[in-house]
Amino acid sequence: MLDTANYTPRLRAKYNDEIKAAMKEEFGFTNPMQIPRLDKIVLNIGAGAEAVRDSKKAKSAADDLTAIAGQKAVITKAKKSIAGFRVREDMPLGAKVTLRGDRMYEFLDRLITIALPRVRDFRGVNGKSFDGRGNYAMGMKEHIVFPEINFDKIDEAWGLDIVICTTASDDAQAKALLKHFNMPFNS
Repeated sequence: MLDTANYTPRLRAKYNDEIKAAMKEEFGFTNPMQIPRLDKIVLNIGAGAEAVRDSKKAKSAADDLTAIAGQKAVITKAKKSIAGFRVREDMPLGAKVTLRGDRMYEFLDRLITIALPRVRDFRGVNGKSFDGRGNYAMGMKEHIVFPEINFDKIDEAWGLDIVICTTASDDAQAKALLKHFNMPFNS
């Protein structure tokens, strides 16, 4: 059994031991609090049109997201009614989960080392998907690349949005931080 009291995720230990010093040297930070770090990772599945037709699809998406994240996902609901999309207010449309702390580092480790290499025709993630404030957003066409998802038991392959929020002040610092975590950028 895993002793959680003395357990530190591999990427958190790498950040504390190697990445902090490398970032301090690379950008010339004088104060240790200036060094960028991961703040949170937000995962989102939008079930969309399938959830409009069948309300159980949002629950299925939430269950899959819970398995991937290791933390209970929240079902997202429509804020407004939109007649053209046949959406009513408070209709379940998807699921989301916000990871912080050890779960965040564990998820990032699984994403980089296991899930992304399993993506078909993978050539790296887009290096330009930063928002100008040091946050990185990416999408995956299928959530089934994660090992927690049993391929035989899923009814539908969902798209997955992943937003990695950092404390970096600009995109260059955030990209350098993620490169130190071995994020496979293609540019």
